[in-house]
Amino acid sequence: MKDFMYLEDLPDFKKSVSEAIALKNNSLKFNSLGQNKALGMLFFNPSLRTRLSTQKAAQNLGLKTMVMNFNDEGWKLEFGNGIEMNGTSSEHVKEAAAVISQYCDMIAIRAFASLNDKKTDESELVLNNFARYSSVPIINMESATAHPLQALADAITIKEHKTSDRPKIVLTWAPHPKPLPHAVANSFIKMVKKINADFIIARPEGYGLNSKIEEKIKSTSDQKEALKNADFVYAKNWCSYENYGKILKSDSEWKITSNKMKLTNNAKFMHCLPVRRNVVVSDTVLDSSNSLVIQQAENRIYASQLILKKLLQNE
Repeated sequence: MKDFMYLEDLPDFKKSVSEAIALKNNSLKFNSLGQNKALGMLFFNPSLRTRLSTQKAAQNLGLKTMVMNFNDEGWKLEFGNGIEMNGTSSEHVKEAAAVISQYCDMIAIRAFASLNDKKTDESELVLNNFARYSSVPIINMESATAHPLQALADAITIKEHKTSDRPKIVLTWAPHPKPLPHAVANSFIKMVKKINADFIIARPEGYGLNSKIEEKIKSTSDQKEALKNADFVYAKNWCSYENYGKILKSDSEWKITSNKMKLTNNAKFMHCLPVRRNVVVSDTVLDSSNSLVIQQAENRIYASQLILKKLLQNE
């Protein structure tokens, strides 16, 4: 594996999930693998779980970490080619990526969608430019269209807590006061396609995702019907894809509540965090014993650790 930018970069996904669980059970087994090597972590957006879990994963492998918050600490980067740089950008990604490659053995990047220009966001401007101009492996810590580390952690969590070989999984849209990117939902859908599950997406009219990603997936605008007999309920907001970056619905009708969870097969509740309490999901659901949000967050360590291990071992 040269880079880890998308779930598709893992050659055997189911095997990788099992390997991550094995790492969880013996997290320090490879604690000298990264000795004398450094992971550079570049953040163009805020982070709590992604930053700390990736740093913890690196520590478990003996890797040193170097962290830079570009919005506060770095020069503003230029990503265009043939640009006369007489504006606000001080450094071109060509030099930045090449220089960081001299300091680090791997580079992990977090850069969200702008939600202003669909074409630019789908080009993965930041991620792909660093991959193009770096000479070391690139790791996606959430980009404009994908969050593969989260999806891998979610797969680990589902495998650990499922009670049947083919659980019913519902990905449901939930309200939020801000328009949010599609990255988590996109990667979650791709992940569920790789495991054995009865899967359905519940979302209001106008909130369909990229048709290439939703291809062959059942979807409905009847949330309550979708929730019936579910084993896992994954709530997540995303903005409109067709009316890109727009909020079309913001009322509480789609909030996950205890009454809605009663429609399920005693389902486990999942969310990637951070979550807006009593907007996306009620306190009673989030604080219940069926909530897996903390377990998901813990599994972010072992998802990251697996990827770092594979890159270090050139698997």
